[in-house]
Amino acid sequence: MTNWTRKALLLAVSAAAAAGTLTAVGAPVAHSRPAGPAASPLAWGPCAPIPGTPVPAGQQCATLRVPLDYRAPGGRTVEVAVTRLRTDRPEARRGTLLALAGGPGGSGVQRLAQKGEALRAATEGAYDLISLDPRGVGGSIRAGCGIPEADRHMVTLRSWPAADGSITENAERSRRTALACARDGGPVVRSFSSRNQVRDIDRLRAALGERKLSVWGHSYGSYVAAGYAQEHPDRVDRLVLDSTGDPDPARVGYGWMTNVGPAVALRFPDFAAWAADPAREAEGLRLARRAEDVQPLFLALARELDREPKESNVPGVPLTGNRLRQALHGSLNSDTGFAPLARLIRSAGDPQGRPVLPPELAGALPDEDASLTMAVICNDVRWPGPDSGYARRVAADRARYPLTAGLPANITPCSFWKHDEEPRPTRITDEGPSNVLMIQSLRDPATPLAGALKMRAALGERARMVTVGQGGHGMYLGNGNVCGDRAVSDFLVTGKRPARDTHCPN
Repeated sequence: MTNWTRKALLLAVSAAAAAGTLTAVGAPVAHSRPAGPAASPLAWGPCAPIPGTPVPAGQQCATLRVPLDYRAPGGRTVEVAVTRLRTDRPEARRGTLLALAGGPGGSGVQRLAQKGEALRAATEGAYDLISLDPRGVGGSIRAGCGIPEADRHMVTLRSWPAADGSITENAERSRRTALACARDGGPVVRSFSSRNQVRDIDRLRAALGERKLSVWGHSYGSYVAAGYAQEHPDRVDRLVLDSTGDPDPARVGYGWMTNVGPAVALRFPDFAAWAADPAREAEGLRLARRAEDVQPLFLALARELDREPKESNVPGVPLTGNRLRQALHGSLNSDTGFAPLARLIRSAGDPQGRPVLPPELAGALPDEDASLTMAVICNDVRWPGPDSGYARRVAADRARYPLTAGLPANITPCSFWKHDEEPRPTRITDEGPSNVLMIQSLRDPATPLAGALKMRAALGERARMVTVGQGGHGMYLGNGNVCGDRAVSDFLVTGKRPARDTHCPN
């Protein structure tokens, strides 16, 4: 599996009401001398091939040089890969739209290749589309900590407790990873942070000669987008936050992780109903006669694999209980993940079966990818220390949310992290223009509605929220709700958004 495909790794009104009374936000954006730091012009050229992702005709790539350390702007610079797809209707162009990928670890160059043509069509050519690979990702500056291979599998990099619920190995591994990054990560790894991504975005805006950007942030990208709008409210035209986490500046990534237990519990019934549907019989994927029997079946199978891992299609990488749980977590982001998950469960429960592991579970992540994923969430905010009661919290979370088996409450390298500078997460507030539209699934397995509602409350009258009845993670142009897609596209094209928070049922 290539670096491009290893992406980490981490919420009642009628549909007609969503298209009801609307208010306009923002006039066309005129070019003027850019505010903020000076930046060298970008030298655009063809993008390098992306394995498994066709690059749209006309998508271009360039390199943006940014300070390694913004506290020393005249010092060393590093490269950030940037990309653009110009409007195919120049007469309709009203500005530039920045698409921010999720993660941490998502590639903006890849995301624009995946979504660019659909986004250009949905917004009727109103924008030149741009994105970037954040530091540590894809074609941008990369660095690793020298994390041992055994610690770079998804089920070891993420702190899944042992079969008996103990976290001793997790704590030892977390300490080992944090010390490796402190010793060998260097200033580049220490520069991987949301705050630096915000700074780099403003450098990109200046290099493009744009006074303002519109922004569509997805998942973790929505947190970065909200931070950019908070830090530079006069430089954001229209802002879409898609699948948003709790912005509490005292918690940030720690808060996102603790929300995963209830998020998965809310989403799993969608999979259970699908897996118990008689339509699955002909596909060989029906797991139970009744939806309520699917969770006990899954939990029993995971416990059996805890006791006796099963040989998989990958030599030396058996299907364990935690690998099955990790596969579940990744499969719930979209209904398209249901069939592969059911197939894995069926083969795991078949005495003659040999489970085929999903690509992300088939081996260790590259050191640079594993290091980046840890570094961003650890650099952003201080996490509770190693002696703050993780074992107790894991036991409670494990009992309350058995599908995630204590992972969301567990210790991580962030508990041992050494900070280059005191983290200062941006506090999202209601101070700024009223130009934000949020879109959010009611049953999001990664960024649940409860966290998004905290972002909504923080933004106050700056925002409106469209909730969507379709379960999954990533709603706009992602999970097939026409009403939700229309609400976002109309906002980006016309500036009109619902007069109040509204809902799009399935």
